[in-house]
Amino acid sequence: MGISSIKELQTPQEILKAFPVMNQLRTHLNEKDYLDLVTEAMEKDMYKMFALFDEGEIVAVTGFKPMITLYYGRFVWVCDLVTDANKRSNGYGEKLLSFVHEWAIVNGYKSVALSSGLQRTDAHQFYEDKMGYDKVSYVFKKNLDL
Repeated sequence: MGISSIKELQTPQEILKAFPVMNQLRTHLNEKDYLDLVTEAMEKDMYKMFALFDEGEIVAVTGFKPMITLYYGRFVWVCDLVTDANKRSNGYGEKLLSFVHEWAIVNGYKSVALSSGLQRTDAHQFYEDKMGYDKVSYVFKKNLDL
């Protein structure tokens, strides 16, 4: 890891710069839909996007939102977390997720939660073994015909 920094992405140009990395996780999105969804989530749902830069290059991206529910209370939900496939195993994911933990603490949120696809066993090992997360539930989804 070279000289690294974490920066919030807020402008359309900044958000689009992160698309090549985010698209490795969200492969179903094209640039336009990605930008539209991020922009709407920021406007309506307090979604925040941060990128980890190493020597000026985006190497990891996260998107999260602060939430309040009866189950978790005040917490941060990590919607997206991805490290560039060519840059994995360099500590970038750990650094970015630790940043989310710090953001949550500073802003008065008591926990951080996320879901991870059943097939992503390497990610599960990272969350449990490296980052100290507990498996607490299954996430269920039903697509609706509109």
